[in-house]
Amino acid sequence: MIRTVIAGSGSHIPERVIPNDHFLSHDFRDARQKTLDKSNEEILRQFESITGIRERRYAPDTMVTTDLAAHAAQQALQSSGTDGESLDGIIVAHNFGDVRAGSTHSDLVPSLAARVKARLGIRNPFAAAWDLVFGCPGWLQGVIVADSMIRAGDAKRVMVIGADTLSRISDPHDRDSLIYADGAGAVIVEARETDAGILAHAARSDALDYSNMLFMGSSFHPEAFLESLFLKMEGRKLYKYALNNVAGAMKEALSRAGVDARDIKKVLIHQANGKMDEAILAAFYELYGIDEPPAGVMPMTISWLGNNSVATVPTLLDLIVKGKMPEHSIASGDLILFASVGAGMHINAVVYRWP
Repeated sequence: MIRTVIAGSGSHIPERVIPNDHFLSHDFRDARQKTLDKSNEEILRQFESITGIRERRYAPDTMVTTDLAAHAAQQALQSSGTDGESLDGIIVAHNFGDVRAGSTHSDLVPSLAARVKARLGIRNPFAAAWDLVFGCPGWLQGVIVADSMIRAGDAKRVMVIGADTLSRISDPHDRDSLIYADGAGAVIVEARETDAGILAHAARSDALDYSNMLFMGSSFHPEAFLESLFLKMEGRKLYKYALNNVAGAMKEALSRAGVDARDIKKVLIHQANGKMDEAILAAFYELYGIDEPPAGVMPMTISWLGNNSVATVPTLLDLIVKGKMPEHSIASGDLILFASVGAGMHINAVVYRWP
């Protein structure tokens, strides 16, 4: 049987580390533009206890999203032993394009995928390059699209990249922005005659009722940023939505694959909020009558990488397969469940058997 297999991976983790105490002198305000009545020490303490984030990574001022994406892509090509000219498609999932340091303006033309292709020196005109915007689940949706192309016979090998620089569209006066970070991850997926690879996937979009939970809005200190827009979210509503819906989508993907939660070796989930991810995992296993998730089933990087949107899942995968998270490993035959949730609101999940 022809299935879609991950042939190699890569990631780019910026070297610039931003610990929580970096924000001790920030002027945090609420949506009414009023200064918060808590000290920054208390705000940061509560933030870490809820999200699990102690630090995050920001791209250097000299780099934009395309730079991060190209670095991750080059690693994926090298690790898979792939000649870029053999690619049938290049998909770059992102949400804000290239945003230069000191600006909040998105640069989207030409597409980031076209820029990455040029940066890699790929000449093949039939390696179509396009962008995909699907909120934080964008990279996983790119994998789903690539799988559909391969199953349809329209492609044999596709590169899928997830990259964002959320630090560039984070309101420094909004404590919710503390979760955001920068990074990039990439994979090469290809057609192989095998029983492994992608077994099934599921995706949903609840735009009618929930599209307003992540949006672009004015700074909580508008005098400081005239006419600039920043990423905003309805945190409590988003948490509730995710808890009520993500586990069901994960189960739907498993049902389509004909496997049970007890068969899953690892759950690689979008690193959005530590406690939220733990609650989603618990809700998922409860659907199968399992009171407590297996120990070590959900590797986490959010404590030191923060939420870097579309990059969280491919970066997590790359770190594990390259032995950079020694407490976790993936072996031949292991079943992996990928899952993500984000702006839209969108949810997706992929069931994958490691070759």
